[in-house]
Amino acid sequence: MEGVDILPHERSKTQFDVDAMKIVWAGSRHAFEVSDRMARLVASDPAFQKDNRTRQGRKELFKNTLRKATYAWKRIVELRLTEEEAGRLRFFVDEPAFTDLHWGMFIPAIKGQGTEEQQQKWLPLAYKMQIIGCYAQTELGHGSNVQGLETTATFDPYKDEFIIHSPTLTSSKWWPGGLGKVATHAIVYARLITNGEEHGVHGFIVQLRSLDDHMPLPGITIGDIGMKFGNGAYNTMDNGVLTFDHFRIPRNQMLMRVLQVTREGKCVQSSVPRQLIYGTMVFVRQTIVADASSALSRAVCIATRYSAVRRQFGSQDGVETQVIDYKTQQNRLFPLLASAYAFRFVGEWLKWLYTDVTQRLQANDFSTLPEAHACTAGLKSLTTTATADAIEECRKLCGGHGYLCASGLPELFAVYVPACTYEGDNVVLLLQVARFLVKTASQLGSGKKPTGTTAYLGRVQDLMQCRCEVQTAEDWLKPSVMLEAFEARSARMCVDRAQNLSKFANPEDGFAELSADLVEVAVAHCQLIVVSKLRYMGRFRRGHEAQDLVSSYGTKSMSWIGCGNHEATTNEPNTYTFETISALSISGVWFIEKLQQDIPGNGVKQQLQSLCYIYALNLLHKHLGDFLSTGCITPKQASLANDQLRSLYSQIRPNAIALVDAFNYTDHYLGSVLGRYDGNVYPKLYEEAWKDPLNDSVVPDGYNEYIRPMLKQQLRNARL
Repeated sequence: MEGVDILPHERSKTQFDVDAMKIVWAGSRHAFEVSDRMARLVASDPAFQKDNRTRQGRKELFKNTLRKATYAWKRIVELRLTEEEAGRLRFFVDEPAFTDLHWGMFIPAIKGQGTEEQQQKWLPLAYKMQIIGCYAQTELGHGSNVQGLETTATFDPYKDEFIIHSPTLTSSKWWPGGLGKVATHAIVYARLITNGEEHGVHGFIVQLRSLDDHMPLPGITIGDIGMKFGNGAYNTMDNGVLTFDHFRIPRNQMLMRVLQVTREGKCVQSSVPRQLIYGTMVFVRQTIVADASSALSRAVCIATRYSAVRRQFGSQDGVETQVIDYKTQQNRLFPLLASAYAFRFVGEWLKWLYTDVTQRLQANDFSTLPEAHACTAGLKSLTTTATADAIEECRKLCGGHGYLCASGLPELFAVYVPACTYEGDNVVLLLQVARFLVKTASQLGSGKKPTGTTAYLGRVQDLMQCRCEVQTAEDWLKPSVMLEAFEARSARMCVDRAQNLSKFANPEDGFAELSADLVEVAVAHCQLIVVSKLRYMGRFRRGHEAQDLVSSYGTKSMSWIGCGNHEATTNEPNTYTFETISALSISGVWFIEKLQQDIPGNGVKQQLQSLCYIYALNLLHKHLGDFLSTGCITPKQASLANDQLRSLYSQIRPNAIALVDAFNYTDHYLGSVLGRYDGNVYPKLYEEAWKDPLNDSVVPDGYNEYIRPMLKQQLRNARL
């Protein structure tokens, strides 16, 4: 092959305003400017270089991570970055480190579960990094089953202290990031025991290491759990093991915002409702969904650019066909591109959900909490599973070169795949969603009206009888048609599983026996949520004001011109709550209304619409058995859906490179020779190969000991 392919020609075919799409992807002009500035700051600083990460040994790798994390903090302080800017800087450094758990779990736990006095004591130290924290919940023997944790915290009323103890090997804390070698403190979850009585699992602030010499305190055994999957990847993190031998802490280091233990050892419920801590859970899961879109978009960017660069077969006049022009490649790649955008926008909707839930909890309104819990659990499971699978698919889409560490994809997969397990095993979470759906379905006859993302079940009788009206391929571009098909599928599967469960004398026996079927209905419900929320694609972004909208709407007032099929005729703001926003979105109203037409940027709206339909129709194709077996659509209509999907691929094809450019990722952040912005892949791949330590010498170490004796038939004399 003579020379290399580059991407300017691909970009010249773009049919939309890429700069406007960058703002849509970022969420607002402000968010775009902050991200762009921080990304370039990191990329231009040699101290954050990461090209040789996959070639480093564990000790060297970890020490380098300590250096980068400390240097990043130094720059944050020197530049007086805001919390938002600091968060984006750490994001673009792109290296799992102890700081992730300090800022992402330790501090939020104190804020969410600590009293005002505890927050005043501990947060200033944590914000200044004068203490470094981690989150010690998971144990060797228990992960998803938090109530099964074995570590104990027994109150000693004579000394006004808790005795933290690991009574068994399986009670060892296992996996907490930052614990192994760095953290000075931890939020430790243990079974609270006072006066011989257990009171469930609670959190405690525990100092682990001396602030003078960093040695573990007496009564504490602590270390790293060892190498994890992949080169580089999560091996930059010191996931740890921790055991306690009757370790004592003051009583006031139990997180007591919800439950307090008195000097006499009595447990007293505070005025703060226990349900308030679920707000933190919603926040964490919303962050995980946002992370899914980031990881998926990164993999898709690499695969899309390389698919345009790579040419194979179909040579005419000496020019082979770009791999991206093969329909099989488009059929695998473009749904992943659509998924990246879909997860981005459902993540934004979850930001609103977090705001709404928090406001309701503070007002002692717990009515939407079960639905919010099920929704966030399901979306965490759905998006992380899909993203992990998609990263691996992107590696395959890059052929043999995708297997090279230089492609960036093996390390990205190794870093991301734990998301399918932490913060709730994905199958366990889907079973929680299924339990909620079955309960909701069982209450329909009692007159209790489903709300939020389950509102469609309130129309279950209509959905059990409706028939899809698609007659042409273009009919699948009608929002109401698409949404009804997904609603009918989910509703019918839910009713079917509920009926099957009712046949068991013991519901728990039935749940265990039918668990695999119940997981399927949970997946259907979660896919419906994403499809219904795709009408958020770019809808609420209006220049500089958009940055505040996602976090401000919910039970707060929002004013705009035009909503639904009517224009606002007064100056009074429309007030939207959880129920009204969900009802509007699920009904399909927002998909085609004026707000969508207000998306700035030439052609941006059209691209988002195409991506939305690709996402939905590809799901329909992948789960065709569900739609056919429940009678939601006919085989002919399924065939028409595939026809429309192929047509959408053709519409996306000239814009594919520009759509991944809109992610605005620097080459440093992508960390991929195959995904380079300039497309200059082959010379750089060749150059990268020579950096490997094996190429430091022409003749390998070990030649004289092993290879030469074999070649010279002198194995008897070899030192084997």
